[in-house]
Amino acid sequence: MSKFYFLSLASGSSGNCYYIGTSEYGILIDAGIGVNQLKKILKEHGIGMEKIMAVLVTHDHADHIKSVGYLGETLNIPVYSTAAVHEGIHVSRYVEEILIQSKRIIEKEQPFHIRDLKITAFEVPHDSTDNVGYLIEYEEKSFVVLTDVGHITDTIRRYVKDIDYLVLETNYDVEMLRSGTYPEFLKERVSGPNGHLSNHDAADFLAAHYTPRLKNVWLCHLSRDNNHPELAYKTVDMRLFREGIRIGKDLSLTALKRMTPSEMFEL
Repeated sequence: MSKFYFLSLASGSSGNCYYIGTSEYGILIDAGIGVNQLKKILKEHGIGMEKIMAVLVTHDHADHIKSVGYLGETLNIPVYSTAAVHEGIHVSRYVEEILIQSKRIIEKEQPFHIRDLKITAFEVPHDSTDNVGYLIEYEEKSFVVLTDVGHITDTIRRYVKDIDYLVLETNYDVEMLRSGTYPEFLKERVSGPNGHLSNHDAADFLAAHYTPRLKNVWLCHLSRDNNHPELAYKTVDMRLFREGIRIGKDLSLTALKRMTPSEMFEL
């Protein structure tokens, strides 16, 4: 069985970018960090830009699309997303280059292939123009990226039902958000049905949907102001423990840093 890798370049409200790939090639999910930073991190892991076959975009908020114009139009890397997300990218003041030749439109729940990767986008509620999660299948392995999640839906439950690897949003701690400095309208936006997933919501979701097949969970998109990696980790760890699921024995759990790349995980 071929090797399969995952790397978080950045994960948080200031910028998001993930790499998933094989020994020969890979893809990026979102590109919300600067191009130089992106290239530098990949180079440190021996990945040249010529190995990047595609950028998959979840939605059109700035912290997910900052570099898609350069990657698409200057480096000729195809940029995949729904028509609505592409429209959002087109009018965004955060993207300088207009996507023309690199633009690839996908449909939700219509699988497509990039080399040996089978990819399916699916609906995820969030207050962007449109928003998707991605199921990525490679040989016998299945990987889901689920970021910027307003609330858990039946569609989401269906796509995480029996997978090996999951990147899951734990954006905020309920108490930190409630007692924090955000204005009331922003607190309501973050905690609303089209906002973000809290540590407790993510923990409950994992507790309800864990199967022995699930090997790794990475907690992503942590808020700078309303969360800490240790707090997100502990909340999930304690909730799973109550269900008899042991971190380190039954499951590997990692809280991704906002501005610091993760290690390269071999899956």
